[in-house]
Amino acid sequence: MSVSIFISKKDLISKKLAKNIASRLNQVLKELRLGKKEVSLTLVDNLTIWNLNLKYLGRNYPTNVLSFSFFGKHGFQNNLLGEIIISVEKAKEEADFHGLNFENYLLSLVIHGLVHLLDYDHEKGIFSPWLMLKKEIQLFEKVGFSEGKEEVLNFLKRREYMPAKLAVNVDHVATVREARKAPYPDPVHAAVLAELGGADGIVVHLRLDRRHIKERDVRLIKEVIKTKLILEMAIDEKLIKFAKEIKPYQVTLVPERTEEITTEGGMDLIGNVEKVKKAVKELNKAGIKVSLFLNPDEEAIKLAKKTGAQIIEIHTGMYAEAEDEVKREEEFGKIEVAARLAKDLGFIVHAGHGLSYENIGPVAAIPEIEEFSIGHSIVSRAIMVGMKEAVREMKELIWKARG
Repeated sequence: MSVSIFISKKDLISKKLAKNIASRLNQVLKELRLGKKEVSLTLVDNLTIWNLNLKYLGRNYPTNVLSFSFFGKHGFQNNLLGEIIISVEKAKEEADFHGLNFENYLLSLVIHGLVHLLDYDHEKGIFSPWLMLKKEIQLFEKVGFSEGKEEVLNFLKRREYMPAKLAVNVDHVATVREARKAPYPDPVHAAVLAELGGADGIVVHLRLDRRHIKERDVRLIKEVIKTKLILEMAIDEKLIKFAKEIKPYQVTLVPERTEEITTEGGMDLIGNVEKVKKAVKELNKAGIKVSLFLNPDEEAIKLAKKTGAQIIEIHTGMYAEAEDEVKREEEFGKIEVAARLAKDLGFIVHAGHGLSYENIGPVAAIPEIEEFSIGHSIVSRAIMVGMKEAVREMKELIWKARG
C-alpha cells in the first residue's frame, strides 16, 4: 500500500474515516502518476503538532499541517516521498469556524500536505501560491467526498490567488485629443505603450455620444495590441452589431446617460434581467465573453446569475470617493462581500472605477478579484511620467498587495 497511516491518540478519528482518507490519498498518487511512491500520514492532536512546530520550525503555535519532504536537489532518492502530519483537532476547529464539512476539509489538508511534499510552496514568490492552489483544487475536484464537496471547493478557490491583472482604460487619452479635435494624442499609441508597461488588457468605452473613443480607435487597437481588448458599452442595437463585427475578447455592459461626466453607478437589473439576458446571449453566440458592471450589492449579483454573463465587474466608485475613513471602510466591506458572493456563484470577478495609486492597495488584496480596470488615474500620471512608467507603477502596487 502506498499510504501508511498512523493515529497518535485513541478516539482522535474513526478508523473508517482514516481508511477513507488513505484510500483517497492513494487515488491522488495514482492521478499524479506516483502510484509506486509511498507517503506516511500521521494524524495527531494540537499539542503534538505544536511541539513539532516549535522543535523543527521555531513556531510556538499549532498549525493544521506539517510536511517533511524527502525531495532533494536530485529529486526523490527512494520511494518515500515524505511525511504528512495533520492536527485533527485543528482541522475540526477550522472546519467548524468556516462552516465546512469536516471530512472534506480534512482531505483538503492532506492534499495540501502532499503537494508540499512535491516541493510546491505557497510561502515563496508571487506565482507559487497560485500554482500550488491550482494543483490542490485540481486534485480535490477528482477525489473529494460527495457530501459538502462544493463548499470546501469554493473555500479553496477563495484562499489564495495570483496577483490580480490590470486592464488599462485609454479613454481619456482620446478625451485630450477631442478637447482640440486634433489627431493627437492617439489612444492607439497609448494602448501599445500600456502593454509595454505591463498591461494585461486594454479597455475602451465606446459611448453612445462618441465623446472620446471612436469606432476607428476600437478597430485599430483590436488590430495592434497583443493582449486582449475589452469593449465597454451600453445595451444598444448598433453597438451590439459593432461588437459582433469587431469581436473583442470581452464586452462589459454598463449603464449610460449622455449628460453624465463618467459612469455614475452599476447596472439596474431589477425589471431588466430579460433585456440583459438577450444581449448576453447574442454576444456570447458571437464568441464574446460578457461582463456586467454592478454596484457591490448582493441582490444585484444574485440577479446577474440569471443573465448568463460570465464576469462581474464590481463598481468601486463609492469606495474611491468616500469622504472619510469610516465611510471608506463601510464601502470596502461591501466590495469584499460582493466579491465573495460573485465568486461563490461562479462568476469571474473584476473591479474598477475611481481607483488610484492612493487607494488601490486594500482592494487589490481581496483574493476573489482577478482583474482591475483602471484608466483616469493612470492616464493622469502618464502626463507626468509617461504611459509605460505609469502602468508599471500601478501594476507594482497591485502585485505588492498580495506579495
